[in-house]
Amino acid sequence: MSETAIRSVEELREALGGDPGVRAATKERTRLHPRDREWLARSPFCLIATAGADGTCDVSPKGDPPGFVTPLDDATVAIPERPGNKRADGYRNILGNPHVGLISLIPGRTETLRINGRARLVSDAPYFDDMTVKGHRPVIVIILEIEQIFFHCPKAFMRSGLWKPDTWQPEALPSHATIIRDVSPAGATLEELERYYGPSYADRLYAQQ
Repeated sequence: MSETAIRSVEELREALGGDPGVRAATKERTRLHPRDREWLARSPFCLIATAGADGTCDVSPKGDPPGFVTPLDDATVAIPERPGNKRADGYRNILGNPHVGLISLIPGRTETLRINGRARLVSDAPYFDDMTVKGHRPVIVIILEIEQIFFHCPKAFMRSGLWKPDTWQPEALPSHATIIRDVSPAGATLEELERYYGPSYADRLYAQQ
């Protein structure tokens, strides 16, 4: 297969059709605007991208009741961690390389809020009490010091039709338990996995696994 590789910023700009327009080039900020705070207060979901000291990358979803990404001041937000599988891929990356990118989503909205900055991990602090959900304080918290923040245009969501229910086909793929059985070497049976990911799974969202 023949490929034409892009190897320079000049070639990249040519492939993209030139320099960004004024609106795109000037939209980034370094501190939270009141509109950013309004957005975060309504957002129940974000994606956090990290890279380790060796360049190993990870993108991890985080979700909680709306407002879980909590502004501590105009240049800092806190993101709680709940009990999970303990792989800690992104957290190990942060320990080796603090640079983090976050995309905050609101269901039904086609734009996103992007935050880039430097992160650190905290195991306890007074604000943990404010992040309690269903009686459970966070396991740890990511503190993200904002270096760049801006709203991203809605084109990707419009092209994908992500929020259009008539395009959804969740039944086109097998159940999560079936997928895990097929791809995992752990050796659990389908019946065991169906029990684990069954109705009781929702009851364990904030309990230690």
